Amino acid sequence: MSLDPRLLSLLGDWINHPRADGAPPIIGIGGCQGSGKTTYARQAAQQFGAAHFSIDDIYLTKAERQKMAAAIHPLFAVRGVPGTHDITLGQSVIDQLSSAKPDTETPIPAFDKLQDDRAPQHTWPVFKGRPTAIIIDGWCVGATPITPDTLTTPVNALEREQDAEARWRTAWNKALTDIYRPWFDRFDKTLYLAAPSFDVVVDWRSEQEAGLMQLPPAALPPERRDAICQFIAYYEHLTRHMLAGGVKADAVASLDTSRSVCDLRQQNL
Repeated sequence: MSLDPRLLSLLGDWINHPRADGAPPIIGIGGCQGSGKTTYARQAAQQFGAAHFSIDDIYLTKAERQKMAAAIHPLFAVRGVPGTHDITLGQSVIDQLSSAKPDTETPIPAFDKLQDDRAPQHTWPVFKGRPTAIIIDGWCVGATPITPDTLTTPVNALEREQDAEARWRTAWNKALTDIYRPWFDRFDKTLYLAAPSFDVVVDWRSEQEAGLMQLPPAALPPERRDAICQFIAYYEHLTRHMLAGGVKADAVASLDTSRSVCDLRQQNL
């Protein structure tokens, strides 16, 4: 995908706007799978001297998610929804980077998606020095909680068949309300990349998968696309809510099906 210079310019302006306390600004980038949020975050970090990590890098360990699955609901064994991240770890990284000096080396968490577990700490990448900003990207960054009456209506077969009483949905929405939303409120600026609809997520995610397999998108095996459809079902309810306006962001970039920016709106929060 090609990066829109307007978004990089906007991120650069935010990065170069100092905080009153002198700490590096915290910038969030949200958007569904395949929207390009990580690509923008990495490019902006490289271009402007910022540190970057993804919310995917701070997933709970497999053992921790299995404990959640046993204690709360079996669907919590699968990473993704609010409640399956270690927000305390994420904030600790922010605190370390915020107080870093020119010679400081700050380990940045990493998650091994093939092993479905956090990577060993000795393998984590290291950010050297004091960053100009801290950029955090993630599919649910900026999300606002869902009202209970809307939450109880299932949006797909996964919710109808495996969460008929809405216990899983209620639990991750409570985590969003109690933990994630207060954390997002600490960010200085947030950019949201809005897909044209949820329907494109399967195509975008399939393109990513095909790229990893060094295949053209049309050659992706049908069973892999089916597995992607099953996986994104875990994200569907909150993603649809965000696309319908359930997101708090300082700027919203509306994307077309090719991920080109067709509209950029800045908002006064």
